[in-house]
Amino acid sequence: RVNLVESGGGSVQVGGSITLSCDASGDTISNGCMGWFRRQASGKEPEGIVVFDRDDVPQYTDAVKGRFTVSKDNAKNTMSLEMSSLRPEDTGVYYCANRPYRDGNCVLNQWYFDYWGQGTQVTVSS
Repeated sequence: RVNLVESGGGSVQVGGSITLSCDASGDTISNGCMGWFRRQASGKEPEGIVVFDRDDVPQYTDAVKGRFTVSKDNAKNTMSLEMSSLRPEDTGVYYCANRPYRDGNCVLNQWYFDYWGQGTQVTVSS
């Protein structure tokens, strides 16, 4: 089992930047799929932002391509999400998630992941 803790959220102005961190404990993140999700409004389904595929190549959703950059440090068991050119619609609670490797590739879908952090709030305002 992987335990995940996100940090780094806060308030930022439109066009600004912020970096989120995901610290893992328990099992190593190199043994599974890792991804970032966000919930933009209460009661709304989490939206997939980026997932590392089985070749460890990040796959981004179109809404954040060119603005967000994910990185992963397997030795430190951490993952980061650098977010720039932020927009009001980027506001939400951001989660990191893990799924131990099984068959198939890693999929950017909330139902695919087994373990989740508690989330960190990002608020983008003008």
